[in-house]
Amino acid sequence: MKQPKPWWQQPGFRVGIALVLLILLGGAVSAVYLTQIPPEQPIAFPHNRHVGLGAPCAYCHPGTAWGPNAGLPGIDKCWGCHQQVQKKSPELEKLAAYVANNQPIPWVPVAIQPEFVHFNHQPHVSAGIACETCHGDMTKMTVAEPQPRQNMGWCLSCHQKMAPEQWTKLSDCATCHY
Repeated sequence: MKQPKPWWQQPGFRVGIALVLLILLGGAVSAVYLTQIPPEQPIAFPHNRHVGLGAPCAYCHPGTAWGPNAGLPGIDKCWGCHQQVQKKSPELEKLAAYVANNQPIPWVPVAIQPEFVHFNHQPHVSAGIACETCHGDMTKMTVAEPQPRQNMGWCLSCHQKMAPEQWTKLSDCATCHY
């Protein structure tokens, strides 16, 4: 009489394991995909149009020059230009409503770092690193999109390439994790 196969060699077990792995893989792919979808903003802001007209990144994101956060533009910054624009559009009407109600625009941040990572724009801007290096070419983006490559390995490889003489300091964990 033929001996039965051990349980881990049974076809049903193998099919079950394959299904579990497929479900886990699908969940991982979905999670990565969902983190790459740009969030819906209260006002559609066409970065490509603004950058194409010559607006520098620091005009709307002034914190890049002096602090850790780039900052998001408030109603005064937006309205300073757009009160001069006579075109009617649903997006400008939304802006006008925020201005009329003296309410801040509830922008949804796009480039979000985990809580255990502290990123400071100022040293990068001072070193002459262009915004596009990390955030992508805004002249080609209607909507600001999260950049999938922003992770520790990517940052370290850039630090090693751009500032090899400071590699010891820039590769120290405490540089970004404090």
